[in-house]
Amino acid sequence: MYKRVRLTDTVEVPPEELGDVSPDLVKKLLQDKLEGRMDEEVGSVVSVTDVHDIGEGTVLPNRPGVYYEAEFDAVTFDPQMQEVVDGTVVEVVEFGAFVGIGPVDGLLHVSQISDEYLAFDGENQQLASNESNRTLGVDDAVRARIVTKSIDERNPRDSKIGLTAKQPGLGKHGWLEEEHEKREATTAEGE
Repeated sequence: MYKRVRLTDTVEVPPEELGDVSPDLVKKLLQDKLEGRMDEEVGSVVSVTDVHDIGEGTVLPNRPGVYYEAEFDAVTFDPQMQEVVDGTVVEVVEFGAFVGIGPVDGLLHVSQISDEYLAFDGENQQLASNESNRTLGVDDAVRARIVTKSIDERNPRDSKIGLTAKQPGLGKHGWLEEEHEKREATTAEGE
């Protein structure tokens, strides 16, 4: 999910900064340009960490700045299909819950949360079961698996990640703890 990668990109150094083309300046320009940007190959650039090499500057016609190619390290977020992720519910809507996983949100559709029917409770911003009195609401910690992924490089916030919690070991953390305690109690009774 999170990776440290070595990348190469070009930055424009504005004329007023040409007296000090340092790794710190290039790092700041790379951060401004890349952080938060989504790329199909490396995922979302979370942070530019170290600049290793700055090439020779190139002047382009009718452009005021000088362009430098730089080699640098970056931390990226790249969700993988079938990956199990932990996140926090950031919004509950009638059709499911949006779960924050890294710099993006994934949709946990109401049909993918539980085998029980979950009704939307708009007043309390939660999904609730009448069978077991379980609820899922904002700020609840959830473990889910990525089942669909559509990355929008131009608008990273429009990227779509589909999640499921319908298998053993997945779901709201509180529910998982309850199930673990039940298993332990059953095992202790059987001994």
